[in-house]
Amino acid sequence: MSAVSHSLEHGHHAHQPSGLMRWITTTNHKDIGSMYLIFSFIMFLSGGVMALTIRAELFAPGLQVVQPEFFNQLTTMHGLVMVFGAIMPAFVGFANWQIPLMIGASDMAFARMNNWSFWLLPPAALLLLGSFFVPGGATAAGWTLYAPLSVQMGMGMDLTIFAVHIMGISSIMGAINIVVTILNMRAPGMTLMKMPLFCWTWLITAYLLIAVMPVLAGAVTMILTDRHFGTSFFNAAGGGDPVLYQHVFWFFGHPEVYIMILPAFGIVSQVIPTFARKPLFGYASMVYATASIAILSFTVWAHHMFTTGLPAAGQLFFMYATMLIAVPTGVKVFNWVATMWRGSMTFETPMLFSVGFLFVFTMGGFTGLICAIAPIDIQLQDTYYVVAHFHYVLVAGSLFALFSGAYYWLPKWTGHMYDEKLGKIHFWCSIVFFNITFFPMHFLGLAGMPRRIPDYNPMFADFNLMASIGAFGFGFSQLIFLAVVVKCIRGGERAAAKPWEGAEGLEWTVPSPAPYHTFEEPPVVK
Repeated sequence: MSAVSHSLEHGHHAHQPSGLMRWITTTNHKDIGSMYLIFSFIMFLSGGVMALTIRAELFAPGLQVVQPEFFNQLTTMHGLVMVFGAIMPAFVGFANWQIPLMIGASDMAFARMNNWSFWLLPPAALLLLGSFFVPGGATAAGWTLYAPLSVQMGMGMDLTIFAVHIMGISSIMGAINIVVTILNMRAPGMTLMKMPLFCWTWLITAYLLIAVMPVLAGAVTMILTDRHFGTSFFNAAGGGDPVLYQHVFWFFGHPEVYIMILPAFGIVSQVIPTFARKPLFGYASMVYATASIAILSFTVWAHHMFTTGLPAAGQLFFMYATMLIAVPTGVKVFNWVATMWRGSMTFETPMLFSVGFLFVFTMGGFTGLICAIAPIDIQLQDTYYVVAHFHYVLVAGSLFALFSGAYYWLPKWTGHMYDEKLGKIHFWCSIVFFNITFFPMHFLGLAGMPRRIPDYNPMFADFNLMASIGAFGFGFSQLIFLAVVVKCIRGGERAAAKPWEGAEGLEWTVPSPAPYHTFEEPPVVK
């Protein structure tokens, strides 16, 4: 074999770039996964600073910190940055790191495209955050960018549209890469029904991304042409309809929330069996439940639109379709609890975050069920109850699962064990402050406090005070995580080949075997 073909076959180049060029030109799935994770954490912190500014303003009634217009820019950008800049890239980072390792592939299917899909994100983030500095400031139309307001916004809106387009391209390329990698590059003997669940949830998520990202692109393109090219998609005076925008946006937006939670389900399904020392209960039903959630997510978009004058039959359909999603989700929660049942459980930090996820995500699911009931939702629409609901699902859901996965795989990624004591402090601070922040918002919403307002009636003052104190506690708790990760990368105790002692392997990948003994206590792992 010639030296050239040998170097091509093994992915080595004669001159391996070093320093900055190594990161810019890398096609290594681990490098790219790390870059996604670092990028998403930077965006998480910047979105967090916006959230804390919002909570500082809402600390007491009256206007004290920011102007109302800037307040609306902050709520809009906080949502966009967290969804497209923090949660989604973080899960793609996990996918890049773990999927090739889990299915026995040498790398992702399209290594160059993988590099490109990452490097589209920093320019998009700069466009998004840079919109604060153009005349008129960032868009203040809400993260949903509702027309007709978004059609009349200043130049910041154009930058936002461009940023969303670029992030969408990045997402679609990442998703294509994941689908092809999983379908074509599994090791011999690894059938689809033997894959780790994290791979399954990402395969299904990738299909969702490919299906709905073009829809978002269509929605923002129609805003763009309404703004600059004389069309009237959303302008009633020109024969258009502002409600059309909501239909198009939420046809993307509802599957999008499942794009942000399905990979979290995958991580939790890897972590819980390891620390329960038991195979995952109901592997096949988990796969089918994940697929059911994905398919049903396309049938529920107008539950975001119960107050737009839908016909009664439409309201009923979307109400029942939304409730139906609770069934496969309930199957998943049952299976996780059943996995823990009579297991030899230990509570290292990854397990703490997964159990915390289970408890608080389920609460978010119940409030979602309440919002699904059309007559109740008409009362709760655009109140803080909705804010409480989706933060329970997205912070205690997506974010807690991300922390769980980070602590779980850090020893494998860095070769060092993280500081367990600091990790546990991070968990307890996070879960306590999270609930102090968002639980009172349920009461605010039930009492009628509208969302996206910089000032409010003094009757809402006490719960807002609590929420703001909790938010600052939660925000600063995340610096503990930063400290843990930096400390772990720089050194520390060497990680064993199987860092989680007592687990038969790092991941359970097969359906449950026969029970250990039916009538005896399970073996205790020392």
